[in-house]
Amino acid sequence: MKRGIRKALPVAAGVLLLACGLTLAHGKEQAPDRAPESAPEKIPSLAPGAVAPAFRLPDVLGTNFSFGEEGAKKPLLLVFFSVFCDPCRANFPVLQKIREKYGGDVDVAAVSLDGEPLKATVAGFARQEGYTFRVLLDELDEKRMFKVADAYRVTEIPTLFLVDRGGKVTFAGMGRVGEELLEKAVQAVLKK
Repeated sequence: MKRGIRKALPVAAGVLLLACGLTLAHGKEQAPDRAPESAPEKIPSLAPGAVAPAFRLPDVLGTNFSFGEEGAKKPLLLVFFSVFCDPCRANFPVLQKIREKYGGDVDVAAVSLDGEPLKATVAGFARQEGYTFRVLLDELDEKRMFKVADAYRVTEIPTLFLVDRGGKVTFAGMGRVGEELLEKAVQAVLKK
């Protein structure tokens, strides 16, 4: 008899769990196949042809960097990233090559979304890897929104923008951007 109870106990427990699961599932409403009409659409980032917002941010060393001021005539290659993002870090060697090849003609800046508390981590990463382009720290405003990333409508990282001398976005990309594609975009901006 004890042997029969031991064999039946796991089966009874399984039936009980299944019954509880079905009861809970029956009481829940199924998720709709698509978002309701009132759901907000994904906000697109700045597209080529858009005017790039001016900004001023500190770098990891405490020096301020300004973009969009009167007299600033260099194109800007700008990438938004986190040190914890593998695709972001994978883009950095390409940015460094652009910096080394066109450094006198193109500003290269990476904007960290990791925040002030991780400033030392971000600075250590850039120093350890030997990156010589500017590494900036985005700041939160009084509404707890990023001052620059939100102005550029960044919704995922990495996001990369190339801005011409006139302040217009000429290239926008998300995710890993190939070296050849970026090189062609930079050359096209420098020909203008």
